[in-house]
Amino acid sequence: MDHFRQISTFVEVIARGSLSAAARAEGIAPAMIGRRLDALEARLGVKLLQRTTRKLALTDEGAAFLEDCQRILAELEEAEAAVSERSARATGHLVVSAPAGFGRQHVAPLVPSFLAEHREVSVNLNLSDRVVDVIGEGVDVAIRIASLTDSNLVGVKLADNHRVVVATPGYLKRHGTPQTLDDLAKHNCLAISSQGSQRGWTFRDHGKIVTMKVGGNMVCNDGAVLHDWAMAGRGLAWRSMWEVSSEIEAGLLVPVLEQYAAPGNDIYAVFAQRRHLPLRIRVFVDFLRHAYSQPEYWRKNMAVI
Repeated sequence: MDHFRQISTFVEVIARGSLSAAARAEGIAPAMIGRRLDALEARLGVKLLQRTTRKLALTDEGAAFLEDCQRILAELEEAEAAVSERSARATGHLVVSAPAGFGRQHVAPLVPSFLAEHREVSVNLNLSDRVVDVIGEGVDVAIRIASLTDSNLVGVKLADNHRVVVATPGYLKRHGTPQTLDDLAKHNCLAISSQGSQRGWTFRDHGKIVTMKVGGNMVCNDGAVLHDWAMAGRGLAWRSMWEVSSEIEAGLLVPVLEQYAAPGNDIYAVFAQRRHLPLRIRVFVDFLRHAYSQPEYWRKNMAVI
C-alpha cells in the first residue's frame, strides 16, 4: 500500500506542478508529500526529481518512470471502472478534437455509430491541424498523430502509423527516384506550412532522427491539397500511411526513401489526467481503439480524401 501511495503521489506532484498543490488536493501537509517522494527515491535508488523552492524538474530516470507510472495508474483505474461501473451508462457532452484530414476520414464517420450505442452522450467534434490545449480549451479527447511529450496528458495508442515520401510513377520517370536524403534537394517537394513557416520532414539517418527543410515551388497548409498535388504528379510529398496506402496498393503512388522512415507518428487519443475519468471518455476511446484494430476497417476506409 505504501508503494502504491508513493507512486500515485509522484504522479500527482508532476500533474499539479508542486508539492504544496498536491498536498492541498489531498488535504495533508507538504512535508508528508516530501517524505513520500524521499521514500520512493530511496527505495528505487535513483533521483526522480530535482527540487528547489521555486520549481520541480524531472531527471531522465524520473521522466521514464513517470511514463510507466501514468500507464499503470490509468490501466488500474480502467480495471476498477470496468468492475464498479459495468452496469453504468455513459452520459453527458463530449468535446473531441482531431486533425482535419484524419478527423474527416476516420473520426467523423464513426461518431454516429458511437452515439447509436451511447444515446445519452452528445459529441462536439472540432477539426483543426493546430495542436490544441487540451486542458485550457476544455477538450475531453484529442486525437494526435505524433510522438507524445506532454506529461500532463494521458495517451492511449489507437493505431500504428508512419509517414512515407511518395510520388506518382510519372513524376519519378521524369525526374528520377531519390536514393538518399541528399537527393531531395534535386526534387520539387510539396511541403505543408503552419503559421507561415514550413514544417520539416523527419527521417531516421544512421540511427539519428533528423528534420529537414525541403525545397519546392508549392506549399500549402492543407494536407488534402498536398495529396491532390502529389496525385497530379507535381512533386514528392511526405504523407501518413493512413492517407496514401490505398494509392500505393493501386500503384498510383510509389513510396521512396523507405529505409529512412522515422518512428513516432502513431495515432493516439490523449486526455487530461483525472482521478475519476468520466465514463463517456473511456467508452469513446475504447470505441475508436476497437474500430481501428479491425484489419478490414483500414481496407474499407482508405478512400482518397
